Amino acid sequence: MSKFDFRPSGVMPAMVTPFNKDESINEDQLRNLVNHLIEQGVTGLVPVGTTGEFVNMTFEERIKVIEIVVDETNGRVPVIAGTGETGTKLVIDATKAATDIGADAVLIVTPYYLKPKAKGLYDHYFTITEKTDIPIVLYNIPACTGVELPWTVVEDLVDIENIVAIKDSSGDYKYFSALLEKVSDKISVLIGWDENVLGALAGGAAGCILGSANVFPKIWLEIYNHVKNNRLEEAQVLQKKVQKIARLLINSGALGVKSCLNIMKVPVGKTRQPIVIGDALSYEIKDELRVELEKLGLIEKIEIQFELGEKTLTSRFYAVGITPRKIINFKLKVGESLVGNRVELAHIDLLIGEKDGPVGQAYAQALTSPEEGREGLQVILEPNMQVKPPTIMIPTVRPVSLRHASLTYGPAQAAIAKAVMQCVEDGILPKELADDIVLIVNVFVHPSASARKRIFINNYKATRNAIRKAMEGLPTVEDGIENAESARHPFRNDP
Repeated sequence: MSKFDFRPSGVMPAMVTPFNKDESINEDQLRNLVNHLIEQGVTGLVPVGTTGEFVNMTFEERIKVIEIVVDETNGRVPVIAGTGETGTKLVIDATKAATDIGADAVLIVTPYYLKPKAKGLYDHYFTITEKTDIPIVLYNIPACTGVELPWTVVEDLVDIENIVAIKDSSGDYKYFSALLEKVSDKISVLIGWDENVLGALAGGAAGCILGSANVFPKIWLEIYNHVKNNRLEEAQVLQKKVQKIARLLINSGALGVKSCLNIMKVPVGKTRQPIVIGDALSYEIKDELRVELEKLGLIEKIEIQFELGEKTLTSRFYAVGITPRKIINFKLKVGESLVGNRVELAHIDLLIGEKDGPVGQAYAQALTSPEEGREGLQVILEPNMQVKPPTIMIPTVRPVSLRHASLTYGPAQAAIAKAVMQCVEDGILPKELADDIVLIVNVFVHPSASARKRIFINNYKATRNAIRKAMEGLPTVEDGIENAESARHPFRNDP
């Protein structure tokens, strides 16, 4: 069989590149990741692509990563090495190097930054095929490159022997359908947009290359096998199950994927600047990723003890390594969270503490002697049904109109109520301590906000995150020091 008969299929992770704190490549972690993914059953590995942060690496670093992956893989699965560059000659040099190392194929993204048109794109790939001797996977990701590879150009290119597949990460299903129609009989058409996997596979895609396949490749493999065996209903259930985390990972890129792997105790280090935590991935979205990993059973649930006075109880708190095994000292716990942006942003500051302590005193003071314009409201689920633990909400910004007051004491209050009750249900706030502790929640609703549903959703997420942070004592002092340079005020750069 000619090597150009290679047709990639199945589930292939777009591998992250593990970096140390000084941004050097961590070879041990990279080798560990290779073995972890192969053990999960993946059908190929794709190093030095978008999720691998190739654009922030030197030529020598990319070659080093490909060498390590090829060596550690040792023929167990195909290795498709990313060799994309801005110029044709640069791609040829990288592709020859990957060929010499022993890669099974190369993934070549469209030239970026200077944005060639259709003729330039055709000539680019045609010249590469003439000068190299390895199977080539075309790669369309216009959100990153600013360049779309027209399906008409792909249709012309597939007659070239070297070209064996295309990965489409446009997220445009009309474009993907055109590829399936025009070229899927000649090359493998692979989906690279995590939210569209089921539709793509059902439509005839040969497989997928995904950043999220670093995190939960087994689920993608289940979906792939369900579709192959005409079990669409089972595949639909799984796609819906991972749709939220897939969306979060698409939006956060390599940083989101690395955060998930690190939480799962598959160490992959940090991303290179300028991609930093607190910016490209907010702390709140990182916490949402953690919750989704819990739902998928990818991180272990451990027993947590809560201790209040003489009461000691055990709860099935959803927790990972960063969660203390015993939560004590309920005199004062502080949590803060931001969710959303611009006028729909929700900013929650809250206190949790014992009724007989300083928080309980502040709670009573806020109800009996409220500050004018910032009157506290006991949070309720429905008329005459108070939330437990008792919770009071106080607007951070004095309501400036009846509409603003309605939004603050309406959807924002309802969101806080739901979040508190959900935290009780999840064991984050122990039900057995509901009569012993109180919460004070400072809620921010922008005077120009208008979308009631978005206000509810953002305040629900922010309150839930803030409660969890308070109970877990996050961020720690060490977190604050490590991420001090990327911390910023949410409105600092707003016009």
